[in-house]
This record gives sequence, structure tokens and C-alpha cells, in this order.
Amino acid sequence: MAEQKIFAGPRIRRIRSARGLTQTAMAEGLGISPSYLNLIERNQRPLTVQLILKLASIYKVEPEELHGEAGGSIAALREVFSDPLLAGELPGDQELVEVAEAAPNAAAAVIKLFRAYREQAERLSDLNELLAREGRGTAISGARLPVDEVREVFERRPNHFAALEEEAEAFAAVLAPGDDLFGALKAWLKREYGIVAKVLPVATMPNWRRRYDRHSQRLFLSERLSPYDQLREVAMEACLMRMSVAVAAEIQALKLGSDEARRLARFELGRYAAHALMMPYQAFQSAALRARYDVDVLRSRFSVSFEQAANRLTTLQRSGASGVPFFMLEVDHAGNRFRRAGAQGFPHSRFGGGCPRLAVHSAFTQPGQIFVEAVEMPDGAEFLTFARTLEGPQGTFGERPRRTALLLGCDIGFRDEIVYGAALVPAPGKPGAVAATPVGPACRLCERAGCLSRAEPPVTRPLGLDEMVTGLSAFDFQ
Repeated sequence: MAEQKIFAGPRIRRIRSARGLTQTAMAEGLGISPSYLNLIERNQRPLTVQLILKLASIYKVEPEELHGEAGGSIAALREVFSDPLLAGELPGDQELVEVAEAAPNAAAAVIKLFRAYREQAERLSDLNELLAREGRGTAISGARLPVDEVREVFERRPNHFAALEEEAEAFAAVLAPGDDLFGALKAWLKREYGIVAKVLPVATMPNWRRRYDRHSQRLFLSERLSPYDQLREVAMEACLMRMSVAVAAEIQALKLGSDEARRLARFELGRYAAHALMMPYQAFQSAALRARYDVDVLRSRFSVSFEQAANRLTTLQRSGASGVPFFMLEVDHAGNRFRRAGAQGFPHSRFGGGCPRLAVHSAFTQPGQIFVEAVEMPDGAEFLTFARTLEGPQGTFGERPRRTALLLGCDIGFRDEIVYGAALVPAPGKPGAVAATPVGPACRLCERAGCLSRAEPPVTRPLGLDEMVTGLSAFDFQ
């Protein structure tokens, strides 16, 4: 049987050093020359099966210790060097392997230091948000990935782009789609650019929603997508081609810091333009007023998905024809927040959006149902919220589907203008008031005592360490 080549020089050196042996003494015990052992320790010669057996017999070393490659440390080190602060410092993983193998204790220390740095960065971010809520914003900011920069820029500004709205209206006039926008867009792409749109089966496009082949001038769409999402993908492609100048101007105005961030912003603006084309502003705003912002009515009337109609509601801020200033939050089943937007910017300082008590998390228990509730912040501010699950691209049999949940909210003062306001329960003994669920901006920033849903202690209070008293929360604080 062929001998397996295993390079384990640093591990052999640690075994020898731990026993206080010289290379000569260890080589004699293994029945090899000191020069050969020296080559092994420098990873210039591999360990053979015979040597592994001798090491196990003489020094009581488990063979698995010699086969291992410190995989856990390498993965953790890879996370360390993927941080924006250190990105680009290492050309590949080989140096990570060498560090993990040659100096495991030093590697563990680097990992521990990095995790402490990340924890402190998160605390600074929490404190910065807390100060911002009190009107004392600071310039504290950590290293950010391009996607984080783009998300922050879009979350902070109103979700309305007047120039793209005008471009979408002009584009719609050219298309004159009637009741078949999908067909009109396909015909326009074919006529203007020679591009043919085609839906392909899952087996042909296992990993893509959309793919544009410039050589063959074909736009491929995955059959995983619903008809609504297929329409949006085609509309995005067409809008980015026709509105390239307007989109570039909007990207320039965002003042992003990298080419990758600008590329991601272009995608977001393309989606905005597609929604503006699918749901023309004036028609959609008028329909929203008549339907009292019933998302299900709007999705049927404009032949779009619940997510698309809900997203469009957050953009109704045209001067002289504005709607209720909704904000939007989308999370996955693990609670990760990855989409936030608002007609006037997402209200970080007033609403937060990180509370586990919000109905958006309960929506996963009854997919497809709309959860309506009023919520009250610690400062007394109240919001009307409604949440529902969203179905992602369709999977094949045996494949777990992607499901997220979307929350829309607005100030409680708009409840009489919205159909969902009728579902709110009046507060006992308080005429004109509604029963509201007490929530907070996020556990780290919330000082509500006795919260059964608390996931983290507040950064503003010391933990309670009284052995004689145990509170309802998993994190008691003083």
C-alpha cells in the first residue's frame, strides 16, 4: 500500500520540545538520522506510516494529532483576516495554515483578540445609536464592508428617488404596455437591443435568478422565480439600460466609497426603477388611498407580489402627492435583519427594529397570515405595525424553501387612514387609545425590566449578581 504523505513538522517539534529532547536524541529513538528529523521538522520531508506508528508507540502520541490540520483555527483565522480592517493582508490561505500549524497558541490568541475587538466595536455601535437617539450623535464607526455601507446609506435617506420616478413614467409612455407589461418589455428589449428573454429550468440554472449572456444577447430567467419576480428581473434589466444616465447620477449623489459599493447601489436603484415601472406612482398612490393601504388589494390590482406592493408603499413621498410614511423591515427566521427602508428613512432612533417581541418574528409561526399590532417604545412613542411571511424562489422536492418575514410600520397617528388600524384592540379605560405591546429598540439599548424575550443585557446598566434574587429575564440588571 502506498505511504500517505503527511507534513507535520511544527507538531513534531512541539512533541520534542515538550519532552526536552534534542533532535539527536529523538532521532535515535525513532531510528532515523538527525538530519532527516531536521528535514521533517522543517516540512521538507513527510511523515511515513512507519514513523507515525513509532511516534504513537514511543511518545504515546495519538495518530489523529499528526493527521489534523487545525481546521477550526484556520476557519477562525480566515474570519479574522476577512475583516475589512485586514482584508488584502494575506494573498491566500497558505499562511493561515502555517500560522495555525506552527504557532497554535499564538493563533488562538489572535482569534481571541479579534473577537474582543468585534465585541467592543459592537458596543461602540450600540452606544453610538443610543447617543444618536438622545440627539448626541458621534462619529464612531467601525470598518464596514461595501454591502454594509450601501445598506446604511439607503436606510438613512428617504426611500424616494424623484428622477427615477420621472424616468419610469417616460419609459411607460414609450412602452404603452396595456395589460401586458412583461410582453411589452420583452418586445422592447428585442427591438432596441436584440435581447431575447427566456425562462430556463432549474437544472440549467441551479444557482442563478437571472443571467445575461452578452455574446448571444439572451437574458435567462430561472423558473424558480414567481411570475411577479420574473417580471421584476426583466424590468430591472430594461430600466438599467434605458435609465443608465439617471441611475449613474443617483449613485454619484450617494457618495459611496468603493466600486463594489457603487455596483451594489446600482442593483438597488435598478430594483427601485423596476417597481416604479410596474406600479406607476400616480396610479398606485391613488389606488393606495382608495384601498386604505390594503396590500393584498394593491398586489391584485397591479399584478405584483405582496413584497413588491409593500416595498412600493415606502416610496410614496412625491411632493404634493405623498402617502402615509411607511417604513419596512425584513428578517429571516434566524432574526437576521437584512432589509430596512422608509419613506422618510428607516426610524432607527425612534423604532430601532431589533426587538424580539415584534410581530415580524411571530409571523413565521403562521406563514401567509398578517399579524397586526400596536407597539409602544420606552419613551412612549407608538407605532402601528403589520407583518407577514414572504416566500422566496421555489425549490425542488426535498429542498428547504427560503422564507423571510416583512414588517411595515408607521406612526400610530395614521391608524384611521389604514385598513389594518381596524384590527387594533382599544386600551381598557383609555378612550381613543389602543392596547400596545411594550417593545424596545434592541436588547442592548432597552432597559425594560422583566422582559421574557430579552436576548442580551443592556449596555447602559450593570448586570445584577444578587444570588438571593432571580428575575424573569435571562439577563437581570441593576
